[in-house]
Amino acid sequence: MMTKLEIKNLKVEADNHPILHGVNLTVNTGEMHAIMGPNGTGKSTLAETIMGNPHYHITDGQILLDGVDLATKKVDERARAGLFLAMQYPAEIPGITTANFLRAAINARHPEQPIAIPKFMSELNNALDLLDMSQKTANRYLNAGFSGGEKKRNEILQLLMLKPKFALLDEIDSGLDIDALKVVAKGVNAMRGPEFATVMITHYQRLLDYIVPDVVHVMMGGRIVKTGGPDLAKHLEKTGYACLRDELGLDIELVDE
Repeated sequence: MMTKLEIKNLKVEADNHPILHGVNLTVNTGEMHAIMGPNGTGKSTLAETIMGNPHYHITDGQILLDGVDLATKKVDERARAGLFLAMQYPAEIPGITTANFLRAAINARHPEQPIAIPKFMSELNNALDLLDMSQKTANRYLNAGFSGGEKKRNEILQLLMLKPKFALLDEIDSGLDIDALKVVAKGVNAMRGPEFATVMITHYQRLLDYIVPDVVHVMMGGRIVKTGGPDLAKHLEKTGYACLRDELGLDIELVDE
C-alpha cells in the first residue's frame, strides 16, 4: 500500500532567522528523490524539520504523512511512524553497542512484537556483510572511534535494519572515497521497493551515478525552484547553480562555504 509524505508551503526559522520560505514537496513510497542546491539554501534544515529537530520552528505550512500532520509529533513518534534521518554528522554514543542500539530501536518501532535474538542477529550479520563491515562492529560502541566513512556506513546499517518507509539521507556521500561511496549506494539500493522512499540531499552528481533518482529537485533561497529527472542533476554538474539562478531570474545570493 502506497504511503505519501507531503510538505505543504513549509516555512521555518531558527534563532528568529527565516530559512525555509514555502517548500512544497510530495514523495510517495516506491520513489527515489534527490534535493540539490548551493550551500546555505535550507536543504539540511528541511530534513531536520521533517524529522522534528526542535531547533527549527515551523511558522507556517504542514508536514503530512498520509494526511496526518506531524508538526506536533515528537522525534520518536515520527520515527515509529516510519521516518528515518541519516545525519550528515552522526553522533558518537559511548557505552551503547551498535547491536544493542539497533535492537532497542527495532523493538521501539514494534513493541507489540519484539524481534527474537536469533532473527535479529541473522539480519544484522547479513546487513554487515552487504556493507562490507566487520562483524566486530556489532559490539563496538555506536560510532565511537569510527572514521567518517565508518560512520556513514553505520547510518546505512541502521537504515537496513530499521526498514523505514521514508529515509532522509543528508549528504551521505560527503567525505567518502569512491569505494566507500559504492558500498553506501549498494545499501541504499538494496532498500528500493514499493514500500520505501528516500530523499537524498547532495551537492554532487557522483552520488546519483550510483543511486539513480526518479526525481531531482533544486533548492535555492529556501524554496524548491526547479524539478526534473536525473538529467537535471547532470545539467547542473556542467553549468552550476549560478547559471540556473540567472536562467530563472532569481534574486538570490549564492553562499560560498
